[in-house]
Amino acid sequence: MRLSPLPLLTFSASVSGVALAVACGGGEAETPPPVQPVGVTPAPIDAGAATSELVSIDPKAIDDSVKPCDDFYQFACGRWMKETKIPDDQARWERSFDVIFENNEKLLREILERDGQSPPADEAYSKPLGDYYAACMDEKGIETAGDKPLTLQLAKAGQVKDANTFAQVIAELHGTGQRALFAFTSEQDFADATQVIGTVQQGGLGMPDRDYYLKDDPKSKGIRDKYEAHIAEMLRLSGETPEAAKAGAKTVLRLESELAKASMTKVDLRDPHKVYHRLELAGLKKLAPDFAWDTYLKAVGFPNVTAINVAQPEFFKAVGRVSKGLRAGGKTLADWRTYLKWHILHDNAAMLPARFVDEDFKFRSALTGAPKLLPRWKRCVRAVDGAMGEALAQPFVKTRLGAKGKTEALELIGGIETAMKGSLEGLAWMDDPTRKKALEKLMAINNKIAYPDVWRNYDGLEVKRDSYFDNALRARAFEVKRQLSKIGKPVDKKEWQMTPPEVNAYYDPSLNEMVFPAGILAYPFFASNAVPALNYGAIGMVMGHELTHGFDDEGREFDASGNLKEWWSPNVGKEFDRRAACVVSQFDGYVAVDDLHVNGKLTLGENIADLGGIKLAYTAFQNMKKGKEVPKGTHPYTVEQEFFLSYAQSWCGNIRPEMLRLQVTTNPHAPSKFRVNGPLSNFTEFARAFSCQEGSSMVRTGDKRCEIW
Repeated sequence: MRLSPLPLLTFSASVSGVALAVACGGGEAETPPPVQPVGVTPAPIDAGAATSELVSIDPKAIDDSVKPCDDFYQFACGRWMKETKIPDDQARWERSFDVIFENNEKLLREILERDGQSPPADEAYSKPLGDYYAACMDEKGIETAGDKPLTLQLAKAGQVKDANTFAQVIAELHGTGQRALFAFTSEQDFADATQVIGTVQQGGLGMPDRDYYLKDDPKSKGIRDKYEAHIAEMLRLSGETPEAAKAGAKTVLRLESELAKASMTKVDLRDPHKVYHRLELAGLKKLAPDFAWDTYLKAVGFPNVTAINVAQPEFFKAVGRVSKGLRAGGKTLADWRTYLKWHILHDNAAMLPARFVDEDFKFRSALTGAPKLLPRWKRCVRAVDGAMGEALAQPFVKTRLGAKGKTEALELIGGIETAMKGSLEGLAWMDDPTRKKALEKLMAINNKIAYPDVWRNYDGLEVKRDSYFDNALRARAFEVKRQLSKIGKPVDKKEWQMTPPEVNAYYDPSLNEMVFPAGILAYPFFASNAVPALNYGAIGMVMGHELTHGFDDEGREFDASGNLKEWWSPNVGKEFDRRAACVVSQFDGYVAVDDLHVNGKLTLGENIADLGGIKLAYTAFQNMKKGKEVPKGTHPYTVEQEFFLSYAQSWCGNIRPEMLRLQVTTNPHAPSKFRVNGPLSNFTEFARAFSCQEGSSMVRTGDKRCEIW
């Protein structure tokens, strides 16, 4: 499990990930709108941004029937939520993330359609970008090819005859980015952050998390039934008889359930000590001696790798047991062939004809609640972004954040870091030796804004217009090779782990860096013509959130150089844990949907980051205001109230119940309502701004009030 990066909204990334997994392969064709000239920025995502007035909060989003001290999220967003419908092709819709992302995608579409028609000579990758997109958009060609492109992949499953060929086929699938049994990739060494080592990680499941296999509540059982039916239908579509397909689905569910039992929980995966076991290749062989590791590494193309972290040892003991049963043509050979066939279908459905894509979406819809498949152009934009993200980003950033915006963003970060320095210097519960180390870490944080200094090289990636399936396999193989080639080499500190159009941000504890892509530096998070309260309350909170990740329950385990190393005095560490337990208890008490509570331990790091982020942003805002009369929007609220409203309104959103259940089960971020009300109910400055009295829902007091940073 790769702990880093720690994004602001993994929820956003995971939704995009689902979309990428179903990218381009079928569904109804649509007539694209006329292409606008590239270089012309699309219409602003909010009418307020188009006026000559300073941009501020949206008074029309506010629900005045609710008192801010009773439910601030509903007060700030209630009218917007009531009047805003979730698009049929979406599982949720947020005023900030999703609307900005939609705007960004429209620009990316313009770029790709231009590149497909007349690629400019001065952009190195414009032709392959255009060809990739055109191949993805070629529905007729995909339907004509049928499932022929899949034939060679499915044949691999039939090649498994013993433990040795099992390892060979697993490696061949991994080499083209297909996710069977486990994962093998590269990561920074937690104990030596200057070096990259290999890591093997648990995997091999077709549902989002182990809990979907192991829980016995009616909702979980219902999803399992739908999953089994989905597997059967996909196997039938691939040519199996209905009877064989149903039997195969039961086999797959049984095998994946066994893998789920051996898998770590989401909560345990958050603990860096529990996922770092550098055993080297010799130790891995000893742990799982019956898996043919030498055969695997040779087939994946890196036979000389020896430096390996075994992230989940118990899981790889299970991998060893599987392999032992396959020796000398074991009885379970046919079962594992079926398992591999299913995962080949599962991982490649996106590039196949409509019947596969539609069936794949049918199950995903059961998980997310979205009733309609994304339009083809969106799936294709996301597919190209996933394959050649930094190539596509280069023309994107030309029309986005300019030099002025980047300078202003850096100034905001500087103010947030100054606020954190003041907090550390005045923290009563931290002793001086720990404080010194904390300040050293703060001063060492690297900030990356908008886009990389050095763009990624895609030379050697072959892209053609004749087959989207082949392009996708080559692109995945290209990325696998790029990642594995890092092993044994020094860390590249210039690399980004998100593409610039991404509407997100992250902190990486091993690199001790914060990254804010150009994609998120847009209204309603950020605007050069915004009142200060908006920028501090929205993007300022994002910056404070990411900075606090360096000192949350995970980030605090890493020192200034990014090494997993204890640098806290014992008593200070215990006090931190006591304060963190308050946050766990608070969020455990929130009911998200039906009878499903937020998991306080799973969401702890993000909740700490939100709690610290709003405090740092507010402090930086107050520091900026000193001796000044700052402008405000044309509304009746004070600048302090405007600050808190801008924070809350950046999280306004609607979400389908199915997606909310998926989020609470698998995601380390709490639902948006609690990301607003949770931190603010602990923040005395919020209560003061809105004159909230003790006893109000938005005011936690005594031992129920949580404060860390």
